[in-house]
Amino acid sequence: MKAAVYEGPRTVTVKDVPDAKIEHPCDILVKITTTNICGSDLHMYEGRTSFETGRTLGHENLGRVVEVGKAVSKVQVGDWVVLPFNIACGFCKQCEQGLTNYCLTMQPKPDMAGAAYGFAEMGPYQGGQAELLRVPYGDFNALRLGEDAAERQLDYVMLADVFPTGYHATEMAGVKPGDQTIVYGAGPVGLMAAYSAILKGAGRVWVADHQPDRLRLAEEIGAIVINTAEQDPAEVVKEATLGLGADNGCECVGYQAHDPQGKEDATLTMNGLIDSVRFTGGIGVVGVFLPEDPGGAEAQGELEAQGKVPLDFGMLWFKGQRIGTGQAPVKRYNRALRDLIAGGRAEPSFLVSHELSLDEASSAYEHFDNRDDGWTKVVLHPDGSRRGAGGSSHHTLQELRREAKAQGIEGRSHMNKQQLERALES
Repeated sequence: MKAAVYEGPRTVTVKDVPDAKIEHPCDILVKITTTNICGSDLHMYEGRTSFETGRTLGHENLGRVVEVGKAVSKVQVGDWVVLPFNIACGFCKQCEQGLTNYCLTMQPKPDMAGAAYGFAEMGPYQGGQAELLRVPYGDFNALRLGEDAAERQLDYVMLADVFPTGYHATEMAGVKPGDQTIVYGAGPVGLMAAYSAILKGAGRVWVADHQPDRLRLAEEIGAIVINTAEQDPAEVVKEATLGLGADNGCECVGYQAHDPQGKEDATLTMNGLIDSVRFTGGIGVVGVFLPEDPGGAEAQGELEAQGKVPLDFGMLWFKGQRIGTGQAPVKRYNRALRDLIAGGRAEPSFLVSHELSLDEASSAYEHFDNRDDGWTKVVLHPDGSRRGAGGSSHHTLQELRREAKAQGIEGRSHMNKQQLERALES
């Protein structure tokens, strides 16, 4: 089978690897039709983690079941499923508490917790940027989808990670109806955090970033944008709140946060949030922070390379703020979020800018890592079923959707690039 394989810093190649297969009676085998490139994949792509060469990337996966193990009783061949990036057993102490993000069974190191597809330090599992994916404990881990799954893959694939992760940020921050919320980072997870806060009924949601294309998307979903190249987010928010600050905030950037000039500073967003959020407010941190950063010494400093950053802890303590951290327990949220999508209440596919074939993974990683204008979320299709940007026109998916909206075309959020082009031509 073909797969996108990590060969070293900034090198991903698509090549033939051994076929994924059933290895345990509880496994299922999924033919991947849609898989995303995630912002956290870029940490590995850049060589800023311990990710091994020769492994397949990809933890945001959706597809159709083609084989099931002898002990699988619920999931059936032919089912459309989306797969939480967390690989969990369902029966360990952590899973019993709903903490599938820290499963003890699937993580082979006894002093660690948590497992994922194609992810550094989270077990030996291959990723889903491939034609086939082995899914352990398929009955527990696979979320089955409805009859609209094939047509709405761009929406449902967001349930693998970014939609639940953004939602988790708002849960840890304590976002409630009427709240005023600040989100640092307008990448896919930051946009999903802002979108989740809006879905929850937040009164005002600010999104801070310096990438114009990402800020345009934030504005389109109803957020108030703050361009950090021009304004200090904390000052903007405090000026709008009688000097008090936002009720809560979300950190959606992580340890490679950098200023508009490209200088890295792992404290940039965290200390910005401490300043931006009011006394006793909540902060949800879903941006990736790691205890070891192979490139950290050169990019930031020796302490940062060990995951130690100079947090403004005195002000955090003085303000009585609460911080929640860590990866999202996707299964806690994905069923409810799936039903919001199925009911037409949520359309997270607004993130998608490019749909490409698996063969184009190398170029896609390069563009996404460079933050090239318009490359906000990249979707790969290993089965070749849907082709987008890189195909017949130079317009991005977002541009086509905006044009379709202006022309009043119905169902535009569910159309792929080729469908939109045909609709606009007719």
